[in-house]
Amino acid sequence: MVDFNFNINLLFPQEISSVRNDLIPSGFQGGSGNAAVIRRQVATVLDVLGEQSARAQGLKNPITSGSKMLNTEDQVAYILVDRFGNNGLGSVVGLLKVGRKKLFLLDEVGKHNEMVPQCVLDFYVVENRQRSGCGKRLFEFMLRSEAVDPRYLAVDRPSPKLIAFLQKHYGLVRTIPQINNYVIFSGFFKNQPQVEAPLAPKKARIYMGKLQFV
Repeated sequence: MVDFNFNINLLFPQEISSVRNDLIPSGFQGGSGNAAVIRRQVATVLDVLGEQSARAQGLKNPITSGSKMLNTEDQVAYILVDRFGNNGLGSVVGLLKVGRKKLFLLDEVGKHNEMVPQCVLDFYVVENRQRSGCGKRLFEFMLRSEAVDPRYLAVDRPSPKLIAFLQKHYGLVRTIPQINNYVIFSGFFKNQPQVEAPLAPKKARIYMGKLQFV
């Protein structure tokens, strides 16, 4: 588990909380007076988990960080906590980041398809809590929240562990070869919900202590 020198249970009031680019966890009831402190703490959690995820996957640079989350629209990070960890302050157990990406994907016959599917961008459970159901609980929560079928997900640079996870829990075995870093599985194109590419996304910034979208 990952411990911090602030109260994780106050920051993330539920076992699994979602964070978007305002860096305010879902369900947070602390009021707006200390929003800047909350955003800094959430950014710290995302930085630490992102670094650990990158290290576990052998990546040179983290996929997830507080600054990246702040400046990216249409992405969600789901944070799993152990409310009994760190002497009752709570510990962070896992991270799952998803979001829609405009991709060019090949179907089974090699035809190019421009799509905006839901993508798994980062997935990490701390080493001493793997193989204990934490990853499945976190992934299932994401599927319900995003209302997405696992076969419709595009997975960015999945590790062998993630490939094995998807095979074991969701029966996703046969992949459709791509020319990019994304992996999709058989059934991806069957009745895939169509989502139009969004207009140029707005970016979030902190200006004079206030959150703005520009």
